Amino acid sequence: MGGMTAQVVIAGAGPTGLMLACELRLAGVDVLVLERDAERADAESRAGGMHARTLEVLDQRGMVAPFLRAGRPLPGGHFSALPLDFRNLPTRHPHLLVLLQRRIERLLEEHATRLGVRLWRGAEVTGLRQSGSGVEVEVEVLGGGPQGDRRHGEAGRRWIGAEYLVGCDGGRSAVRRLAGIGFAGTSATLTAMLGDVELDAPPEHPLFQERREHGTISVLSFEPGWHRVMTTEFDQVAGRDEPVTLEGLRRACLKIAGTDYGMRSPRWLSRFGDAARQAVEYRSGRVLLAGDAAHVHFPAGGQGLNLGVQDAVNLGWKLALVVHGHAPDSLLDSYHAERHPVGARVLENTRAQTALSRVDGHTTALRATLADLLSLDDVNARLSSMITALDVHYPMDGAHLDDRAHPSDGAHPGDGARARGGTLLGQRGRLMDGGRSVDGGHPLVGYRVPDVELKAGTGEVRVFELLHQARGVLLCLDGGAQEGPAAQLAGIASEWADRVDLVRARPSADVWQAPVVGAVRPPVALLVRPDGHIAWATGARPDLDGARAALTTWFGPARR
Repeated sequence: MGGMTAQVVIAGAGPTGLMLACELRLAGVDVLVLERDAERADAESRAGGMHARTLEVLDQRGMVAPFLRAGRPLPGGHFSALPLDFRNLPTRHPHLLVLLQRRIERLLEEHATRLGVRLWRGAEVTGLRQSGSGVEVEVEVLGGGPQGDRRHGEAGRRWIGAEYLVGCDGGRSAVRRLAGIGFAGTSATLTAMLGDVELDAPPEHPLFQERREHGTISVLSFEPGWHRVMTTEFDQVAGRDEPVTLEGLRRACLKIAGTDYGMRSPRWLSRFGDAARQAVEYRSGRVLLAGDAAHVHFPAGGQGLNLGVQDAVNLGWKLALVVHGHAPDSLLDSYHAERHPVGARVLENTRAQTALSRVDGHTTALRATLADLLSLDDVNARLSSMITALDVHYPMDGAHLDDRAHPSDGAHPGDGARARGGTLLGQRGRLMDGGRSVDGGHPLVGYRVPDVELKAGTGEVRVFELLHQARGVLLCLDGGAQEGPAAQLAGIASEWADRVDLVRARPSADVWQAPVVGAVRPPVALLVRPDGHIAWATGARPDLDGARAALTTWFGPARR
């Protein structure tokens, strides 16, 4: 094995892999990131923005400020080029942050380096072997070891030992293929081209999007001096090996828009389709998938990068607890149970957006109807919450501990989670019944915690500030009273003090606002997972047995 080991090996140094590495290293896990490309691709930027929930998860770790400084906020987004207004979303980040992927990756890599993550460029995963105690990863080395460690940098093949391997290596994931995980879905039906170019005669509006007789065209002003031009032609699929050229993009622009806007000096050219595929399972033994390795789709609404970063934040703390021996291996099954339905929903809405982009008369009539509906605040809020992922809800009933849901039994691993609320309408119908959850808990259980101001003994603090160390938080909103319902939880919290922080505070507002749920009164006590989702909440009479069960489910047994 060449003498190299790590507790967790991550394949891929894109946004998903880097965010996962940060999460694991913050929790004290020894992590090694393998990147096939020897150099960072600074000219290439597939994604161009970050949505509200992604900004929130960065805020939860105290690392959002550099991204906000580097990006440009826009007050809304779109659903198939129909405008959405984000300004009234209940979040501190009610906007789209325009920021190219290459800059996102650079900021994440800088943060990962500060945390002590080992990154090895020029190292491609070519094989793997699993056992009951770990996984061995075969790597083809082009040269140069991790962080310049020349002991392992000689070109050739070698094996690296790890406890777990996570494939964050893109839509053509080698890890997914080597693990034998299926990639089910639908094939491409169109051809889209993208070019980052200079334009002599750009459109007047910085975000130009139109449907024309022969397809759609978008011209986006990302940074001074150049634009991103994207064209879509329906019912034709280019060959995978067909070259991508500036002349090809120019011809598509002339066909669709009647002009090429004076394009020249391309920085990057690419072509893609609307294939929508998803890994049948996100976990196979000690191998897991995240980001594009787990799901690919047409980039409608700018959701792909955000989906991958949120995969990483869901997985990181769980994997850290398992690696450190605090939680059973079965906790990792909740990663698939929670994130597979979220990914499936993104595939569904991007398919819908692609269908709405077609240029026939029937689709034009349908778009006019939807545009009229989007003038209603509730409809705008519903679609905006979905595109930004602020409405994501996870079932908190510990179903991942049920052996019947394990892939080895032949059942589709996502079926149970999907039936428990994988769609937005299903979630609302299940959760709300006269203002209370049907399962007896607070209506916010399963949703991300609102980032409200709290009054604690040391002064005011935001909820997200309590999550900076990626630990669980048992939040008692009794104002620190010596006696009372919430005070009874202090003894229980002490049994998980190595994994969960007990915080006594007083809410600064009597009502909390949340997507989907709306205005609710805050609970007396709540358990917040490291990813910001509420695992348990209680009213005036605390359910102590429920608190113990939730702590055990999500953080493993109490310490002895």
